[in-house]
Amino acid sequence: MTATLLLLHLLGATIWTGGHLVLAVTILPRVLRGRDVGSLTWFEEGYEKLGMPALAVQVVTGLWLAWQKLPSLALWFSAEGGPVAELIQLKLALLGLTALVAAHARFRVIPRLSPATLPLMGWHILAVTLLSVLFVVVGLTFRVRWGF
Repeated sequence: MTATLLLLHLLGATIWTGGHLVLAVTILPRVLRGRDVGSLTWFEEGYEKLGMPALAVQVVTGLWLAWQKLPSLALWFSAEGGPVAELIQLKLALLGLTALVAAHARFRVIPRLSPATLPLMGWHILAVTLLSVLFVVVGLTFRVRWGF
């Protein structure tokens, strides 16, 4: 069961992080240069159909995997949980930050998206991309540093 959860979690991370890297590195520079709101919304509409379910899979499998490693919510948030708890806390903090940036973009930036507001949207894209890469780094730390 753990192997299946981990596989689903990694596939979700591949889609989520890979999609944001493509957006940040290839699409965003062209959009900003050409002030092309349409290209950004075209990519976002297509990517959301795969990216949001991938994020949902990551959240569900991540919580499930965390529970398997440390089956006590109290330990997740205490020093007694050790290095596993620290990584879980870090993953949850990254998830919270991602949710805040995404909510701000969805409710404040996207409704007013125009050529003038594209740079602000660009900062949101870069923030979510950085957070998604940090998710991967922290996830790798479970395996590399502590052998979990």
